[in-house]
Amino acid sequence: MKNSPSPGINTEKSVDALVKTIRIPPRPSLLADVQQELSARAPDPRKLAKIIANDVALSASLMKLTNSSFFGLRLKASSVEHAVDLLGLNQCSMLLTGIIARQTINTGGASMARFWDFSTKRAQAMVYLARQMRVCATDMAHTFGLFCDIGVPLLMEKFPDYSKMLEKANRDLVNKLTDLEDQRYNTNHAAVGSLLARTWGLPNEVSVAILLQHDYRSLQDRATEDTVRTLVALALLAEYAIHKYHGEDLFAEWEKGGEIACHFLGLSQHELDDRFDELHEMFNGTH
Repeated sequence: MKNSPSPGINTEKSVDALVKTIRIPPRPSLLADVQQELSARAPDPRKLAKIIANDVALSASLMKLTNSSFFGLRLKASSVEHAVDLLGLNQCSMLLTGIIARQTINTGGASMARFWDFSTKRAQAMVYLARQMRVCATDMAHTFGLFCDIGVPLLMEKFPDYSKMLEKANRDLVNKLTDLEDQRYNTNHAAVGSLLARTWGLPNEVSVAILLQHDYRSLQDRATEDTVRTLVALALLAEYAIHKYHGEDLFAEWEKGGEIACHFLGLSQHELDDRFDELHEMFNGTH
């Protein structure tokens, strides 16, 4: 495996500084139990179902998602054990990780509801793109889609003016978002999110991709692992599709990295338009 660069968290001192100044939630024990079972030599769906069933909120959320139109399963899950059977271990794992994250990092309010709605839509779009383009595992795409901006609510909690700064930075067509954050707060949401991903035991590719998500030069860097670059590129496509779906054709991040992302993924303008049309149909609930 190639070693990916890690700008922003390059010394033990900087990691220690982040831990001391930003509240990084510890890995939830429920997530640790799920991950332990899934990493076993022979994961047991019955044991996993039992872990899930012990948490009422987790069970209810898993059932609701399993029976949603997004998966379009022919059969409807009648129990947690049935849901695990219908989804399979990989799909179940990605859903559980997202549900637990939402339960753990939720300071309430309309802003967090919008944050999770956007994150969920981005994750679903990335799963669709990964499946159609066959460029990376769908569970990896889903996990990154949910977690790539997970540092944002942590910085919102730490800095009262962060939301206003982010709103302004998101309109900047030139400067890298993480550079603007670094200038003001001596840290950024990508560095904080990457640290949380490592703390929670998420795949290393996800952690590194979170760190590099706004560094579009990494898409041209062959020293950066292909999976990492694919996640960064797919997330940019997914986010631009969401903005276009809501009638916002100007998206600063696309202006900075869209051309590079398309080149990396080998997408022509015609193919890109087709993908956007497909995603818009999915957002409308026709997929």
